[in-house]
Amino acid sequence: MTDPHARVRDAAAERGLEIEIRQRPAARSLHEAAALLGLDPSGIVKTLVVKRSDDSFLFALVPGGRKISWPKLRAVVGVNRLKLPDPDVALAATGYERGTIVPIGSTTAWPVYADETIRGERIAMGAGAHGYSLFVDADALIAAYDATVADISEPE
Repeated sequence: MTDPHARVRDAAAERGLEIEIRQRPAARSLHEAAALLGLDPSGIVKTLVVKRSDDSFLFALVPGGRKISWPKLRAVVGVNRLKLPDPDVALAATGYERGTIVPIGSTTAWPVYADETIRGERIAMGAGAHGYSLFVDADALIAAYDATVADISEPE
């Protein structure tokens, strides 16, 4: 496949989700990416792949400037143990490299948990390839993926 975003676009279309993919200069951090896009860091939502103890995964959507609150996320998911997997494990679980991960077009449709602070926002997130950002309405994304919305983060 020559278009690195075909999987993202196809998956979005299947769910009736309108997205915009924009190329941007390479960024070394979320804050640098936000500056390049003219956004507040909270306008970029990190898609974090989280591993459960049964070797299944979930996606946690957390805005820039915040991080996963492990006690909150464990309580919402109803488990005692969660962890971030190694980069190669995240790639195998999603088909995307770290820094490009997005639930849209993941090779497996893992459950999505979205931090409540993204509701009502147009957000930027990974687009499946380095040097690109995907823009989407957070509420539409939440609805398309039947995401669980909860307080799962805390300030960085």
